Amino acid sequence: MKLSEYAQYDAVGLGNLVARGEVSPQELADAALRACAAVNPQINAVIETWQPELSGIATALERGSPLAGVPFLIKDVGVTMAGRKIEFGSRLAQGFTAAADSILMRRFREAGLATLGRTTTPEFAWSGTTESALCGPTRNPWNPARGAGGSSGGAAAAVAAGIVPMAHATDAAGSIRIPSAVSGAFGLKPTRGRVSNGPILDEAIHGLAAQLGVSRSVRDSAALLDAARGADAGQPFSIAEPAGSYLAQVGIEPGRLRIGVMAQAWGGQRTSPSILGHLAEAARLCESLGHAVEEAALPLGCSWDAFVHASSVLWAANIAAWIDDMAAATGRKIDLSTLEPQTLAVYRTGHGIRGIEIVRALDLRNAVTRSVAAFFARYDLLLTPTLPDLAPPIGSYAAGAEAMDGHQWTERVMGGSPFTPVFNAAGAPAMSVPLFQDAASGLPVGMQFVAPAGREDALFRMAGQLERGLPWAGRRPTIWAGEA
Repeated sequence: MKLSEYAQYDAVGLGNLVARGEVSPQELADAALRACAAVNPQINAVIETWQPELSGIATALERGSPLAGVPFLIKDVGVTMAGRKIEFGSRLAQGFTAAADSILMRRFREAGLATLGRTTTPEFAWSGTTESALCGPTRNPWNPARGAGGSSGGAAAAVAAGIVPMAHATDAAGSIRIPSAVSGAFGLKPTRGRVSNGPILDEAIHGLAAQLGVSRSVRDSAALLDAARGADAGQPFSIAEPAGSYLAQVGIEPGRLRIGVMAQAWGGQRTSPSILGHLAEAARLCESLGHAVEEAALPLGCSWDAFVHASSVLWAANIAAWIDDMAAATGRKIDLSTLEPQTLAVYRTGHGIRGIEIVRALDLRNAVTRSVAAFFARYDLLLTPTLPDLAPPIGSYAAGAEAMDGHQWTERVMGGSPFTPVFNAAGAPAMSVPLFQDAASGLPVGMQFVAPAGREDALFRMAGQLERGLPWAGRRPTIWAGEA
């Protein structure tokens, strides 16, 4: 299969070819590996590749999986694959190998996905850009002088550049939505409890973290959620299963929705004029599709500073525990030879946190969750920019980080993406839709839509309508495997 042919398909499209016998899973894997060899040196999105295991694909085809035989990449954090490295983007974990599959990895296998490599992540996934000391910067396929977002920057860049049509991603403060927005991909963060983080993790950062993927099309993310969803035994958060498939929702018209539009986030970071212009375009598009659209304010339930501090408490305490565990497993020291300055600062902050601070942080999470739920008593969806500005230049994000403590680093991360982390605290599903391109720079601009907890179906219906109304499949970045 030529790369020009391979790269034009989304994941479901490739799965259809496999199901009809028009191409073999091995041919697709070979094409994906050639695509990676062609463009990855320019974007640094994929850490490692291998020949995928294809033995379970026939069974997945028999079960009717639309993703059987589709090339796939997993992020270097969140999901474990037996016998494969998981290094958390850190020199501290370099060479660490997972002993067993996580629940989510088992579901990827059952869907027949042909996993053939790992994507980059910032160290322990705590950054809005993917630029680690272990792997170096991941570059944006639209402009390699810009970042690809974080923490699923490698996943989004690999999808945007045509290496794979879809890749695994995680999101604990915006890490699916941020890189999707800056790389021109579609990314949906599911409701808390929709996808298992087990069995080693239970709540994953006290319920802030969710897992799914980044994709080129809406239907790909819907099919992936169909494959990934469902609680496993002992899971602390679970939620009622949908009546049907999410893939079927993509083609259903959403009906007339009440959409609240919020142009400015809760913190001091102001939305740039160009992004505000695109938000107004998005609102007009929604109106043209028959929806009732109006400006709205979503009360946070606390001050922004209190929210950021509570988030920092939960992040720092969890990261400190992960680092201690990894140091014990690898026998390495915890210092600047193994950790980046900002991560070491978060680690030290985490070791100073008292139990009562975690209790207070969880109380605040509850207040935010209830405030967000109250908003959706009036509105069906919330529309915001995914980010207040365009992707920053490589090397600019962590400037001055060596002088920060852990709380200050969290302020930096959340200040750069103030629209996204609230919905991790609330556990609500949220998606970034790649509706626009900035006229001056050519960089992608994503818009965020949020629904009440449990209503991924509403998001997929809306996303499908938007994709039909303003298609993005034909847009191509500067670095594109289909032209290699």
